[in-house]
Amino acid sequence: MSRVIGSEHIEDARQRGRIVFEVLEGDIVTALARETAARLGIKLVDGPLEVVAHERTDGGTALRRGLYRRGPKWITPRASKTRHARRFRKIALVGAGGVGGNIAHLAANRDMADEIALIDIAPGMAAATALDLNHASGITGTKARCTGSQDLADVSGAEVIVVTAGRARTPGMSRADLIETNKRVIHATAEAIRTQAPDAIVIVVTNPLDEMTVEMLRATGFPRERVLGMAGTLDSARFRNALALAAGVTPADVTAMTLGSHGDEMAPIPSHARIKGRPLDVFLSQDTIEACVKDAITGGGQVVALKKSGSATIAPAHSSVEVMDHIRGAKVGAVPVSVMLEGEFGVSGVVLGVPAHLGASGLIEVDQIRLTSDETAALHAAAEAIRARVGLA
Repeated sequence: MSRVIGSEHIEDARQRGRIVFEVLEGDIVTALARETAARLGIKLVDGPLEVVAHERTDGGTALRRGLYRRGPKWITPRASKTRHARRFRKIALVGAGGVGGNIAHLAANRDMADEIALIDIAPGMAAATALDLNHASGITGTKARCTGSQDLADVSGAEVIVVTAGRARTPGMSRADLIETNKRVIHATAEAIRTQAPDAIVIVVTNPLDEMTVEMLRATGFPRERVLGMAGTLDSARFRNALALAAGVTPADVTAMTLGSHGDEMAPIPSHARIKGRPLDVFLSQDTIEACVKDAITGGGQVVALKKSGSATIAPAHSSVEVMDHIRGAKVGAVPVSVMLEGEFGVSGVVLGVPAHLGASGLIEVDQIRLTSDETAALHAAAEAIRARVGLA
């Protein structure tokens, strides 16, 4: 269907911070709209702007290509086999509130495990949520069976344990304000995990996330490969959403990541962000990009302020499932998660959100992408702030 593009459309695009405007085939652009675009510095371009296609190559194919290129002739690599995601025997969710309940719902609907165990100290909460999900299976047809209890010993046998338990933020409270309160929850949970599920991979969601991931590492004694923080996945989703709204596109058209801490020292990475495969400054002004960065950093606080009591639940649940999907092989590539760094990005001995490759054993490797000097400085500042809060030397 053709559109008549008037000056008001151009002015609206300018208010959104856009510096290009797509003109589709059949669109009618009024003379006043063209004058307004010239006056406001907005470039009219023929659309639709297509997403730049990037070839997705699995590790085996990449290796074969590298070896073939060394030979005298190019040999076309065999087509890679379809990936089959692993199904967990058991997922344990410590905390059956808003985040834990939503994770259970998503995991059950995706048939991610044979058993999903919900655990919560509130009498009846975990059991009620589990029963509710089992009732829903009569409609969804999921094979996953859910159980609920108050006993931390029920983490036994879990391959993946997601910890969401702890006090939530209230308006005016920072994530750092929760350190002492939620540290006790993490230590009690860690003791049960260490004795009942010594081979599990632990995903920490409890705030303040980076600090609580450090505490989980300390209390379990697990290697860094098996203790991950969810934060970077959630923060990156918020950054993508902000950029999509500003550019007038869908989040599917945006690739972007956020590193650093899950808090005030968060470090969104504009240099690696793309809209429809193109750098941000093709679509957005610098002021708008900076506004999107700020929106990503304050996104969680915005939800807290609106709810008055409690914090975000749906997006953190989706982010936790995203991490589990990378662990079980349903998704490939680097995903931002909080891990204990051992020299990557020039940082050691502190947990920080970075892009990482995950697999059945947890962390495989940190993807040390190239950052600008400002982005590197922000990452190092986040590391020092977290180090100070948890008393790391």
